[in-house]
Amino acid sequence: MTVNIMCIKWGTLFGPEYVNRLYSGVRRHLSRPVRFLCMTEDAAGLHPDIEVLPLPVEPFAGPMGEALKVANRQGAMRKTSLFRPGLVPDLEGPVLGFDLDVVITGGLDEIHDLAPGTVAMRHDWTEKRKGRPTGHGSVFRFDPARHGFLYEDLAANPYAEVEEARGSEQRYTSHKAMDRGVFTYIPEPWVVSFKYDCNPFPMNYLRPPQLPEDARVVCFHGHPKMDEAIEGYAGSVIRRSKPCGWLREHWIDRARADLGGDLA
Repeated sequence: MTVNIMCIKWGTLFGPEYVNRLYSGVRRHLSRPVRFLCMTEDAAGLHPDIEVLPLPVEPFAGPMGEALKVANRQGAMRKTSLFRPGLVPDLEGPVLGFDLDVVITGGLDEIHDLAPGTVAMRHDWTEKRKGRPTGHGSVFRFDPARHGFLYEDLAANPYAEVEEARGSEQRYTSHKAMDRGVFTYIPEPWVVSFKYDCNPFPMNYLRPPQLPEDARVVCFHGHPKMDEAIEGYAGSVIRRSKPCGWLREHWIDRARADLGGDLA
């Protein structure tokens, strides 16, 4: 069975090498063939095996944008376009989606196969600490044939839905699935935070970042991002990082060996 992978790239924050390195990482860490799709308005530099989906301007973009302004989250919630029913007419089975600021470090089969028929996300670190049930959006598994409500509910009432989610795409996605009883948390050891799990304060002053043994995906939410952490980072008193050799290996070196230096 082919595994469907999706990501979205828009704007100039991430170049094509981020998509290509993600493609290499998932291909190396899945035991089955991969179909990799990227939604973007600029496909220049993407690996030729990556299928390109045009980045749409949704018909509900106006009221959604007004609600996002009120929530001070301009530009958010673009990933909801991936949930549109019939987006890829010949696509079959669930989709494993990723943000571009993640690094694949271990096997993904168990994440893809987890609790079929549900929307799967890891518990958001900050929301869990505050005792709130919200998924984190860096890694998400959904089935377009089952979970069209993620798009349809937003399209039907965009301002109210964004307002209720307080402009948070991951809150909208996870709470919608929870309300319908079709949500599953990805086990926390599989999806880890670089700043919280690999490089926590104050140990970040004493040792280089550590890769947890069972980590399959490392998320770089906030700072440092991957390019910052590789060489070492000193952006704040708490968010400091010594140079990270394993990150360079997983994110750059293996991708270059897999795809060639020009693409990775």
